[in-house]
Amino acid sequence: MNIYVGNMPYAMTAEELKAAFAAYGNVTSVRLVTDRETGRAKGFGFVEMPDAGEANAAITGLNGSMQGGRALVVNEARPREERPRGERRGGFGGGPRGERRGGFGGAPRGERHGSYGAPRDENF
Repeated sequence: MNIYVGNMPYAMTAEELKAAFAAYGNVTSVRLVTDRETGRAKGFGFVEMPDAGEANAAITGLNGSMQGGRALVVNEARPREERPRGERRGGFGGGPRGERRGGFGGAPRGERHGSYGAPRDENF
């Protein structure tokens, strides 16, 4: 069973996570998710346990437990939702086709009050 572990302390190592789950049974793999650019931990990871009974005991026993001053969030991992590459949203812009509109999603640059390059209305 694949288990999601969230709200982990950023300093927690894969060995420490494996040791916590090994108290409940056999652990086949541990993967901490890291930032691609910096290599720093993102505070969550995944643990694989082959026996469902042991995995459920680990989920029950470790969910909400304190590790490094943080309460772990532990549950069965859900399958990742696959999204077509062109349909990601968020970040700057966020228009219907992902185009940037200048700034944080407001009017085009010349039409905003007080934007650089636009005449400022003194009565505004």
